[in-house]
Amino acid sequence: MKIIAVIPARYASTRFPAKLMQDLGGKTVIRRTYEAAVATHLFDDVFVVTDSEIIKDEIVSNGGKAIMSIKEHESGSDRIAEAVADIDCDIVINVQGDEPFINAEPLAEVIEVFKNDPGRQIDLASLMIEITDWDDINNPNIVKVVTDQSGFALYFSRSVIPFPRDKDAGAKYFRHIGIYAFRKQAILDFAALPMKSLEATEKLEQLRYLEFGKRIRMVETAHAGIGIDTEEDLEKARKLLKDKS
Repeated sequence: MKIIAVIPARYASTRFPAKLMQDLGGKTVIRRTYEAAVATHLFDDVFVVTDSEIIKDEIVSNGGKAIMSIKEHESGSDRIAEAVADIDCDIVINVQGDEPFINAEPLAEVIEVFKNDPGRQIDLASLMIEITDWDDINNPNIVKVVTDQSGFALYFSRSVIPFPRDKDAGAKYFRHIGIYAFRKQAILDFAALPMKSLEATEKLEQLRYLEFGKRIRMVETAHAGIGIDTEEDLEKARKLLKDKS
């Protein structure tokens, strides 16, 4: 089973333009993310896929592999699908470009899902972490997920799911962590399918998979990841890197 990692890397960012090219301890954010993915030794190959010549040059000039997107894309999955169409692989891991402190353990967990699926019942695997703070549970910027008894996703939402009509019923709440592992065919299928009402309403691309019957196996983890979405996040990342050195 050939497993590759793909790091979607847009230059523009609504909240923090050019964040992937910001300096983080003498290297750019995207370079640190790429090198961290390689350093896990979990993948047969690692690629950055980008719409930016600047990001491509940054990766290639430092010995990495980068692919330029040909088309404009609305989602990371669409960008990845174009990039991997002609790459020989079985499983594709989507690694977030703004998470330079990659932890190998959750990545290994989603890969293991496919190694334990000889019947090929799973199209995608992703991660979730339990949340208990009601501010987080009610926050529409934190995507929640509910699963069936076998761990397959039933629905993702920015709303509170399940709704706590009875807070003593014992329901747990889980935040979706946007690391995905795809069978190659699943992500190619995604790119060929139209956006439907659930995805358009919630602005969550994972709902397209569910709307068209794809099975997403969720894995509970204790590792939430450290993303860089704002300048304040970048300063925290710089401090963390300094503390580690």
